[in-house]
Amino acid sequence: MLPDVKLTRCPDRHLVDPNTRACIAYVVAALVSGRKGNGIYDYAQSRRISISGSVSSSKVRVYDYDRGCYFTGSPGRLYDYRRNAHLSLSINGNKFSGYDYADNCHFSGAVNGSSISIFDYGEARLSGYSV
Repeated sequence: MLPDVKLTRCPDRHLVDPNTRACIAYVVAALVSGRKGNGIYDYAQSRRISISGSVSSSKVRVYDYDRGCYFTGSPGRLYDYRRNAHLSLSINGNKFSGYDYADNCHFSGAVNGSSISIFDYGEARLSGYSV
Protein backbone atom coordinates (compact mmCIF):
# COMPACT_ATOMS: atom_id res chain seq x y z
CA MET A 1 0.00 0.00 0.00
CA LEU A 2 2.70 2.52 1.00
CA PRO A 3 5.90 2.02 -0.97
CA ASP A 4 9.27 1.86 0.78
CA VAL A 5 7.91 2.01 4.32
CA LYS A 6 10.75 1.34 6.70
CA LEU A 7 9.57 -0.52 9.81
CA THR A 8 11.74 1.13 12.41
CA ARG A 9 10.77 3.07 15.49
CA CYS A 10 11.76 6.66 16.15
CA PRO A 11 15.00 6.72 18.14
CA ASP A 12 13.28 7.97 21.30
CA ARG A 13 10.29 5.60 20.80
CA HIS A 14 7.73 8.39 20.75
CA LEU A 15 4.51 8.02 18.83
CA VAL A 16 1.87 10.32 17.41
CA ASP A 17 -1.16 10.68 19.73
CA PRO A 18 -4.10 8.51 18.49
CA ASN A 19 -6.56 11.42 18.37
CA THR A 20 -4.00 13.63 16.68
CA ARG A 21 -3.68 10.93 13.99
CA ALA A 22 -7.49 10.98 13.64
CA CYS A 23 -7.43 14.77 13.18
CA ILE A 24 -4.69 14.42 10.57
CA ALA A 25 -6.79 11.80 8.76
CA TYR A 26 -9.85 14.09 8.83
CA VAL A 27 -7.89 17.06 7.43
CA VAL A 28 -6.14 15.00 4.73
CA ALA A 29 -9.42 13.36 3.62
CA ALA A 30 -11.03 16.79 3.26
CA LEU A 31 -8.08 18.19 1.29
CA VAL A 32 -7.46 15.20 -0.99
CA SER A 33 -10.95 13.85 -1.67
CA GLY A 34 -13.18 16.69 -0.45
CA ARG A 35 -14.81 14.26 1.99
CA LYS A 36 -15.62 15.40 5.48
CA GLY A 37 -18.50 14.98 7.81
CA ASN A 38 -19.14 15.01 11.50
CA GLY A 39 -16.26 12.72 12.35
CA ILE A 40 -13.99 9.92 11.36
CA TYR A 41 -13.98 6.22 12.17
CA ASP A 42 -10.73 5.04 13.78
CA TYR A 43 -10.31 1.29 13.19
CA ALA A 44 -7.47 1.04 15.74
CA GLN A 45 -9.70 2.44 18.49
CA SER A 46 -12.80 0.69 17.05
CA ARG A 47 -14.90 3.84 17.33
CA ARG A 48 -16.06 7.00 15.64
CA ILE A 49 -14.35 10.21 16.75
CA SER A 50 -16.47 13.33 16.52
CA ILE A 51 -14.55 15.99 14.57
CA SER A 52 -15.98 18.83 12.50
CA GLY A 53 -15.02 22.20 11.10
CA SER A 54 -13.66 23.87 8.00
CA VAL A 55 -10.78 22.70 5.85
CA SER A 56 -9.55 24.57 2.77
CA SER A 57 -6.31 24.82 0.82
CA SER A 58 -5.31 27.83 2.93
CA LYS A 59 -6.88 27.27 6.36
CA VAL A 60 -7.74 24.44 8.75
CA ARG A 61 -10.04 24.98 11.73
CA VAL A 62 -11.56 21.79 13.10
CA TYR A 63 -12.77 20.85 16.56
CA ASP A 64 -12.10 17.47 18.17
CA TYR A 65 -15.14 16.92 20.42
CA ASP A 66 -13.59 13.80 21.90
CA ARG A 67 -10.71 15.77 23.43
CA GLY A 68 -12.46 19.15 23.62
CA CYS A 69 -9.89 21.07 21.56
CA TYR A 70 -9.15 22.77 18.27
CA PHE A 71 -6.81 21.51 15.55
CA THR A 72 -5.96 24.50 13.36
CA GLY A 73 -3.46 26.18 11.06
CA SER A 74 -2.63 26.01 7.41
CA PRO A 75 -2.49 22.63 5.67
CA GLY A 76 1.31 22.71 5.79
CA ARG A 77 1.63 23.84 9.40
CA LEU A 78 -0.94 22.54 11.89
CA TYR A 79 -1.39 23.06 15.62
CA ASP A 80 -2.98 20.66 18.13
CA TYR A 81 -4.29 22.79 21.02
CA ARG A 82 -4.81 19.84 23.38
CA ARG A 83 -1.13 18.89 23.25
CA ASN A 84 0.28 22.35 22.44
CA ALA A 85 1.93 20.65 19.49
CA HIS A 86 3.00 21.84 16.04
CA LEU A 87 2.83 19.44 13.09
CA SER A 88 4.03 19.73 9.52
CA LEU A 89 2.04 18.18 6.69
CA SER A 90 2.91 17.76 3.04
CA ILE A 91 0.43 16.39 0.49
CA ASN A 92 1.37 15.05 -2.94
CA GLY A 93 -1.62 13.70 -4.85
CA ASN A 94 -3.29 11.12 -2.61
CA LYS A 95 -0.16 10.58 -0.47
CA PHE A 96 0.98 12.65 2.48
CA SER A 97 3.73 12.84 5.08
CA GLY A 98 4.50 14.95 8.09
CA TYR A 99 6.22 15.43 11.39
CA ASP A 100 4.85 15.80 14.93
CA TYR A 101 7.22 18.20 16.70
CA ALA A 102 5.88 17.42 20.20
CA ASP A 103 6.47 13.69 19.81
CA ASN A 104 9.52 14.07 17.53
CA CYS A 105 8.10 11.57 15.10
CA HIS A 106 7.36 11.18 11.39
CA PHE A 107 4.15 9.88 9.86
CA SER A 108 3.03 9.20 6.30
CA GLY A 109 -0.02 7.83 4.56
CA ALA A 110 -2.44 7.75 1.67
CA VAL A 111 -6.08 8.51 0.88
CA ASN A 112 -8.14 6.09 -1.20
CA GLY A 113 -11.73 7.33 -1.57
CA SER A 114 -13.19 7.46 1.93
CA SER A 115 -10.33 5.44 3.45
CA ILE A 116 -7.22 6.95 4.99
CA SER A 117 -4.08 5.06 6.07
CA ILE A 118 -1.47 6.56 8.37
CA PHE A 119 1.85 4.94 9.15
CA ASP A 120 3.18 6.16 12.49
CA TYR A 121 6.96 5.71 12.57
CA GLY A 122 7.00 6.02 16.37
CA GLU A 123 4.67 3.08 16.79
CA ALA A 124 5.88 1.33 13.61
CA ARG A 125 2.24 0.68 12.81
CA LEU A 126 -0.28 1.38 10.08
CA SER A 127 -3.65 2.75 11.23
CA GLY A 128 -6.84 2.95 9.19
CA TYR A 129 -9.62 5.54 9.15
CA SER A 130 -12.82 6.14 7.25
CA VAL A 131 -14.90 9.28 6.64
